[in-house]
Amino acid sequence: MTVFKPKFVTFDCHGTLIYFAMDKAARALYGDKLDEPAMQQFITNFSAYRLDEILGDWKPYEEVVYNSLERTCRRNGVAFRPEDARWVYEQVPTWGPHPDVPEGLAKVAKEIPLVILSNADDAQIPHNVARLGAPFHAVYTAEQARSYKPRMKGFEYMFDMLGCGPEDVCHVSSSFRYDLMTAHDLGIRNKVWVNRRHEPANPYYGYTEIADISGLPGVFGL
Repeated sequence: MTVFKPKFVTFDCHGTLIYFAMDKAARALYGDKLDEPAMQQFITNFSAYRLDEILGDWKPYEEVVYNSLERTCRRNGVAFRPEDARWVYEQVPTWGPHPDVPEGLAKVAKEIPLVILSNADDAQIPHNVARLGAPFHAVYTAEQARSYKPRMKGFEYMFDMLGCGPEDVCHVSSSFRYDLMTAHDLGIRNKVWVNRRHEPANPYYGYTEIADISGLPGVFGL
């Protein structure tokens, strides 16, 4: 059986490679103010508002965090403080990878160039990437593209910078809403869903499922 070997393996970063600890940040700030059901609702709302904040024109990620946290606090009856939003924003570059990531990435990197397309900003992403344990050919951000995923512009920016098209990449993400639905619409046929269990499966979008990044080398016969 012929195994597809793309020119590039492209990745979502936060959530897929980096443990995206927004839930822990929210608990650190508001866990003593909300009981567990209310805390779970707060975390769910915070996730939804972050997505809503990035669907329009680009703005700095610090504003995304500020606005989404303020809206979540208002909806859940919790006092909002600007310094809390700043604290959450400053946590992002301190987060490291899921335990399965470094070894799996390193194996793939020996054979295929790795690329990140991230919704982080330029000031944050280098600190996260440095913890991934593998060399990356390129790292592109929403700040550079002036657009957040799931909008298409970031993917198009990545293709232009790499000098390739949808047929040349395999895109890897743990999220349908942010990545794999858009990848499908753009004609990226080769997709890998990392089942981090924060979204349900959706076979319509056509992908190879892996439990974690340790399974990624096998996708390419490595």
